Amino acid sequence: MCTVPERPGVGEGVEVFFNPKGVAVIGASREPGKVGHMVLYNLKHSFTGPIYPVNPRAKEVLGLPAYPTVLEVPDPLDLAVVAVPARIVPRVVEEAGERGVRGVIVLSAGFRETGREGARLEEELVKTVYEYGMRMIGPNCIGVYSPASSLNATFFDPERQGFPPPGPIAFLSQSGALGASILDWAATRGIGVSRFVSLGNKADVDEADILAFLRRDPHTRSIAMYIEGVAEGRRFRRALEETTPLKPVVVLKAGRTEAGARAAASHTGSLAGSYSIYEAVFKQTGVIPTGSSEELFDIALALALQPPPKGPRVGIVTLGGGSGVLAADEAVSLGLKVPRLSAQLQAKLRRRLPPIASTQNPVDVTASATDEHLLSAIALLAESDEVDSIIIIPYFNIATISDEFPRKMAAIISHVAGKKTKPILAAVTGGEKAWDKARAMEEESSIPAYPSEARAVKALWALYRYGEWLRRHRGGEG
Repeated sequence: MCTVPERPGVGEGVEVFFNPKGVAVIGASREPGKVGHMVLYNLKHSFTGPIYPVNPRAKEVLGLPAYPTVLEVPDPLDLAVVAVPARIVPRVVEEAGERGVRGVIVLSAGFRETGREGARLEEELVKTVYEYGMRMIGPNCIGVYSPASSLNATFFDPERQGFPPPGPIAFLSQSGALGASILDWAATRGIGVSRFVSLGNKADVDEADILAFLRRDPHTRSIAMYIEGVAEGRRFRRALEETTPLKPVVVLKAGRTEAGARAAASHTGSLAGSYSIYEAVFKQTGVIPTGSSEELFDIALALALQPPPKGPRVGIVTLGGGSGVLAADEAVSLGLKVPRLSAQLQAKLRRRLPPIASTQNPVDVTASATDEHLLSAIALLAESDEVDSIIIIPYFNIATISDEFPRKMAAIISHVAGKKTKPILAAVTGGEKAWDKARAMEEESSIPAYPSEARAVKALWALYRYGEWLRRHRGGEG
């Protein structure tokens, strides 16, 4: 009687995908534009360890010595990226197992997502992977991008695809194309990523495996996920339960409607399931659900850079009264509070601000304010016990706000950090010149900036929601 190999434990062996000693590309191509060419190109321009092209019809590819099979590749080798037609994937993966490879990333499509024959081929592939004690990402994926370890094992052309710098957000995506577009957007926006994983069909490694790695990963502070469906609900829930008390998780769940669920099934062969079940699990485990890819990263950025507030009271500091009103309306509509400041605090503000400033909350320092006026208002709110968080709306296109503001803001943050810990987020209106200062403020002060009042307030709301869940969980109510 044939014994079916056992699946490895959750998270077991997945570190090889992020910190390999040597990488083979099985199906490395000399033809530009081919998947096997691009993944080798990206590895050559990122990975500092040995890289081995495998191609039986080539002596070298991209200047690297090529090998006819993975069996002939020298040490060190523990990761293989597979870019060959689906029908021969099981055979080359078996050779990788014989060679002692610990992990395989199967980029090839043509498996469960194509129907019955593809599903049979995928079952054969998984059996081979488990027989040799390997772990597998994919099939039908775009690979792994790990700036924290200088590894780009994806097949997108860097002339057309942006890759973000190293940063605090890990991103998991069941969709390769959507994952690539969000990576491109993050690169343009200047948002850093610690790890990116395209999970594809999740025939072996799934969200639970990667979450187990990420909650121990020192480079990751928050986790963003795009999912279409999960095959093992209890496994997924347990992984969330073990992760969210340590690191925040933000999820964009597709297939929330019947039409979306049908599309997910044809995309990666996923069973999307009832969205109400996912909603309940997210609420119970402290996951922040989102409705768009833009919101996914907005919230993940806030959670990576700022602490959760201790309560719902928001202080708003603005150079324009209209923006302050918009931010206040948005905060109240989400269940946050914008309290009127005490007479004592307003008196302190009046002593430091222009005579025409409004000190109630929102605090409108007006367009005639200088760096020092704006910074004084922020510092007074940061040191007070009357608000739990702060939204700042600095009009960087106003001449009285200097290019030195980001550096000065960093000094203010450093000064008050030991006294009070409360999140500060920014809404930055304007074009590229204003955003140059916004990015500098993010880099120097870890204050996330958003292009509208509504997006900044929504990110702050998510921080508050996560903080409330943490308090209930640690108090034994979660």
